Amino acid sequence: MDLSVIVPVYNMAGDGKLRYCLDSLVAQDYDGEYEIICVDDRSSDDSVCILREYERRYPGLFVIVENDRNRHQGGARNEGIKIARGRWIGFIDSDDWVSPDFYSSLIKLAESRGADVAGCCYQMVSEHTFETGRIARDHLEGASGEMTQERRRVFLENMSSMVTKVYSASLIRDNDLSFPEDIFYEDNAAGPVWAMHYRHFEYLDEPLYYYYQHDNSTVHTITEARCRDRMAAGEFMLSEMKKRGFLNEYQDEIESIFTTIYFVNTLFSYMRMKKGRRLSMVREMKKRMLEEFPDFRKNKNYGRFMDEEQKKYVDLLMKNSAMFFIKYSLLWFYRDLRSKVQCKRKMITDIL
Repeated sequence: MDLSVIVPVYNMAGDGKLRYCLDSLVAQDYDGEYEIICVDDRSSDDSVCILREYERRYPGLFVIVENDRNRHQGGARNEGIKIARGRWIGFIDSDDWVSPDFYSSLIKLAESRGADVAGCCYQMVSEHTFETGRIARDHLEGASGEMTQERRRVFLENMSSMVTKVYSASLIRDNDLSFPEDIFYEDNAAGPVWAMHYRHFEYLDEPLYYYYQHDNSTVHTITEARCRDRMAAGEFMLSEMKKRGFLNEYQDEIESIFTTIYFVNTLFSYMRMKKGRRLSMVREMKKRMLEEFPDFRKNKNYGRFMDEEQKKYVDLLMKNSAMFFIKYSLLWFYRDLRSKVQCKRKMITDIL
């Protein structure tokens, strides 16, 4: 078996999302032998029925696994890795899709240059189409080639997507690589750890992966539970880096990733929640951040993914947690109110 594509599935039957994903995998022009491993994560809709339908329509191509409990995408991917037979392994989210030459292009590139990982950029789209959307690049051009310390730093500084790549199965198994389970943001947690084990990476500057944005996407849902998952993802990443002996050599980069995942992204997502914000939660994040990296604002990479307003509010938080909480809450109350007023004005204008 040349390639295993692992698809975690959870409640994706609606609006044709799952079918569009699976159809794009069936339509691959890859001339090697490949399998599509679909792991249903205890869906409550018709996702399993759709998977079984494709299994019947394409004998030998689909492998269907049904988890005994919901373990989130990381757990579903781990189940797929356990049974994958391919020399190459790829992951795709079940609401996304890929160009017909996605896997053939990446595997051809990797094999021609002796790489164990190959990746490309992607497109962000809001409807099912193969028309060109908004292209998002991972800025990994400088990382192509045999891994050096500097090339590895490029990965750590850019937090690239895991679904836009193919991986040598031996890379995954020889280094006991996996995803955290029972949380969202598994890529944020696992991606930097996996990158530490790449021997040779190649980058294709073509947007062959389609990332579907819709209202039910993880990135569009903010709850305290999701914020805690983000914190857990940061803790997983840091724990693995320590356990595998990478922290000393790459402390600046690892500290920066932890700051981004655990603290900054979580803090400002949490503060934009409509209801239920608690000062105690903010203090918890601050305390943990300072316990692990008390001088995080002196890091050379600090602020790369922040705007000036966010930096100002982090400075305020470090001085006075309560003052930060009050001022930032008022800021978003004002912005939300202004947005509602503008919408009403537009409605009145349209009517007139």
